[in-house]
Amino acid sequence: MKFVEVEIKERVGYIILNRPDKRNALNADFVGELKAAFQSAEKNNAIKVIVLKANGEAFCAGADLGYLKSLQENSFEENLADSNNLMELFKLIYFLKKIVIAQVEGHAIAGGCGLATVCDFVYAVPDIKFGYTEVRIGFIPAIVSLFILRKIGETRAKELLLSGDLIDSLVAERYGLINKISPAIEIDEKVFIFAKRLCEQNSGQSMGSTKDLIAKVQHLNIKEGLDLAANKNAKSRETEDCKSGISAFLNKEKLTW
Repeated sequence: MKFVEVEIKERVGYIILNRPDKRNALNADFVGELKAAFQSAEKNNAIKVIVLKANGEAFCAGADLGYLKSLQENSFEENLADSNNLMELFKLIYFLKKIVIAQVEGHAIAGGCGLATVCDFVYAVPDIKFGYTEVRIGFIPAIVSLFILRKIGETRAKELLLSGDLIDSLVAERYGLINKISPAIEIDEKVFIFAKRLCEQNSGQSMGSTKDLIAKVQHLNIKEGLDLAANKNAKSRETEDCKSGISAFLNKEKLTW
């Protein structure tokens, strides 16, 4: 692929944004390659946990402004197709059966911040900026709005989406936008150790099912949510992972997944 690199290290799959000369700004081809990379990683049995990171100084500067300018000549139907392309990427990551960790070592702005937002965990270095700046150029942070509302709530989401302000890593952590801050010299190791811990200590099937439950249960009423939870609970008991885990626990055996 032209804009994306993929590496595998001990069941941790790395999907790497690789357009550093453009601050990893997104265009249709870039989004398409990312979709293909995540779909491939989801099917790859050699990968249990995925890390999304970037080459260059920026994690992702959002949409390529030159590309956005060219879209102004499009029809509504053409722009809708392009919007759906990005929507499909965010949806794919959010509902992916495998855990996705964003490793953010440079500014994550607009669509780039959206990419981090839809990941399950976010590790970031200090002194970088996060923000959804679309309103500053007459655009709107439409697709990410659904995910950021779920992640940090309406008050904080309105503050970020309507102001277009940038926040630093410390504020992003306080708002719940990111999980951990790590010094740049340590972040590679810390993310890898965390990803390896998920690989070794947790059932991949259980993590995937729990992630799916979290994604689906939030829009249900209490009865529908409990019914879904009970159904997933019952189904999980039939899995080989559950049988192996309970057997190991009862027999006081160490289980490495």
